[in-house]
This record gives sequence, structure tokens and C-alpha cells, in this order.
Amino acid sequence: MSATAVIAVPARLASQRLPRKMLLDETGRPLVEHTWRNASQASQATAVVVVTDNDEIQVAVEGFGGRAVMTSPEASSGTARIVEALPHLPAADIVVNLQGDEPELPPAAIDAAIDCLRQCPEAGVATLVTPLRHKPDLANPAVVKAILTPEDTAASPGVWRAITFSRAAVPAARDWTDDLLTAEPPLFWQHIGVYAYRRSILEQWDALPQSRLADLESLEQLRLVEAGVPIVAAVVSHAARGIDTPEDYAEFVARQRG
Repeated sequence: MSATAVIAVPARLASQRLPRKMLLDETGRPLVEHTWRNASQASQATAVVVVTDNDEIQVAVEGFGGRAVMTSPEASSGTARIVEALPHLPAADIVVNLQGDEPELPPAAIDAAIDCLRQCPEAGVATLVTPLRHKPDLANPAVVKAILTPEDTAASPGVWRAITFSRAAVPAARDWTDDLLTAEPPLFWQHIGVYAYRRSILEQWDALPQSRLADLESLEQLRLVEAGVPIVAAVVSHAARGIDTPEDYAEFVARQRG
């Protein structure tokens, strides 16, 4: 029997670059509803639950027919918020962390992360990557890079094992040529911050050692890397556009209006 999966959507109201972004509704729907509706189309998950620390978001979610679980405002990350909400989530072997500001991630990509974890019983977490082909992205610290090695076996075709993640331009080529960006299979990967966790990993989350690297790079997945939790990655064709700034939201509204 396949492992069951649910999607948890962390959504908080405080946002420095785009205040109250979860409730922005220039499209006629709040942003969190777009993410919820999109995630609900994933075929490999049985439920989508918004995890929030804000009454206004809870009211909005329940208003469009969704379910919200309340947590404390002190949660340090989306994963920490999901860990707090875990006893109140539907029973499932896999819990997907999909950020509330990712309204356009293809549902098939969410399914790919779930399927990737199902294929790899030794892994504790599955995530997503896409080939990184543009040199400016390699130098951009806002674009998180993954170093991968093939995990391709008969049981897990097309799966890669994550070695580490960084905001730096990794792997670093001693002798650079632009054709490195077009290598097949790819040498450079962009990480897409969606995580399919085994529930058991989330149940142990608070007991994982703290990670200086995770703090240094502000990448919580490095805590898993340092703790020795195996991470696998599925490949998708492109990265969806997350909503971080007023410009991002304006472009999203324009796309929605067609």
C-alpha cells in the first residue's frame, strides 16, 4: 500500500517585503486561496491544510471552504510551524511543506516530490530541483543551489540524492567555460523549496541538532544535511514564481487576469 500524503501550507501575515501578502486579493481571491486551490489539484495528496498563526488568515481560509490549523506566532520557520500543527493534521505517512506564497507551483511538481519519497524508502525527505542554465542565477544568492549525485536505480529512476545546498555558486569550477551550463546531465541545479517529509522526521524535528550552517546560510534544509537525514530530489522542468515582493505580486495579478 502506498504511503498516504497531506499538504501543509504555512501562512503568516507578517512579511517585511510585502505586508499582509497572504490576504492580498486584487485577483478577487486572497493569495493563500490561490495556493490552496492549486495544491488541491495534486493527485497524490488526500488533503490540503493551511497552518497559520493569524486569526484573519484562519477566517479567510474557512471562508473559502478550506481548513486551517492555528499555531503560535513564535514558530521559527514554516517547517517548525508544521511540526507544531502535526498532532492536528490528518493522519498521513508523508507531509508536504508548501509555502503559502507559491500559488503557481504545478500540482504535478508536488506529486513528483511525493512520488520521489515513495520510491526511496531510505530517504527521510524529498524535494525538487530544476537545471540551472543561466550564469547570473549561479551568482545570485537568492537562487539556492543544490549539489546532487545520481540515485538512479531500477527502483528509483530519475531520482537524485542531495549532497548539500548553498546560496553560493556551487559546485565551483576551477576552470570555467560557459558550456558547463549546458552539460547533460546538468552540473548546476536550482533548488525549489518544497519538501515532502516522512512524518517520522517531523516528529523528531525538535530533537535534531542545531546547525551552524543552516543559520549561516539561512537554509533550514542544512539542518537535515548536518543531521545525516538522507534527502532525495526529483527534477522538474522549471521553477515556479514565488511571491516575495510587490513587483512579484503585480506580475502574478497580471498573469491571473490574462
